[in-house]
Amino acid sequence: MTDAVSKAADVLADHRASIDRLDAILVYTLGERFKHTQAVGKLKATHDLPPSDPTREAAQIKRLEDLANRADLDPEFAKKFLNFIIAEVIQHHQKHQS
Repeated sequence: MTDAVSKAADVLADHRASIDRLDAILVYTLGERFKHTQAVGKLKATHDLPPSDPTREAAQIKRLEDLANRADLDPEFAKKFLNFIIAEVIQHHQKHQS
């Protein structure tokens, strides 16, 4: 292995270690987020509130787009990601309504 290839392998290993740490952060963050949305779903069910709040969802998507732009992340990806999470949350909320 040449010196350049060895250095590239070290840099690659560092990037992969960072990616692994960030994946863990994402998973634990999503876990924490869903704990709160589960509590919201139970609260909504207890007070006979609708499982979906389109006004808040639209505001959150706009907010996430802005955050994505500031973070140099594709805002379309961010919107798809949040829409996926919102759909999961609504599905959980609907289960509490039953």
